[in-house]
Amino acid sequence: MDRDKIMLNIVLLEPEIPHNTGAIARTCAACGARLHLIKPLGFDISDKMVKRCGLDYWWLVDITVYENFEDYLEKNGDENLWLATTKAPRDYTQADFSAENVSIMLGKETAGLPEYLRERYREHCIRIPMVSQARSLNLSNSAAILAYEALRQQGFPGLLGTGSMAE
Repeated sequence: MDRDKIMLNIVLLEPEIPHNTGAIARTCAACGARLHLIKPLGFDISDKMVKRCGLDYWWLVDITVYENFEDYLEKNGDENLWLATTKAPRDYTQADFSAENVSIMLGKETAGLPEYLRERYREHCIRIPMVSQARSLNLSNSAAILAYEALRQQGFPGLLGTGSMAE
């Protein structure tokens, strides 16, 4: 596996809450993932809550905004696209994130991913295990869990594995 060619993409379909998107942008900045936002967005991308949650990491975020899902597909395709949904038939540890250019899509906070996408990509739907009484995790927490699982499978390409205590 060529460490320079591996890329992780976090795709948010119609995100509604600015601070979730800001927190996800910060995760993307820290782990070198690209962030893709598919409209409609529930906020203005320049919203101070989005910027505040991303803190001073915005210069590290490779972010692209798309008019709709078809626009996203036209520009990126759907190879290695995984959909995170509480309705998935398997948990995320069963996903193979080791391929180049992996994309993980998460749906909007109030409704998740639409049924037509879940059915279209049924074999690539994954979930994060949780107790039956919990409806879902916070979107930014879910994105972080899945991003780092993908990066773990890829050997954490380009990321520091040790901190200053290693010296």
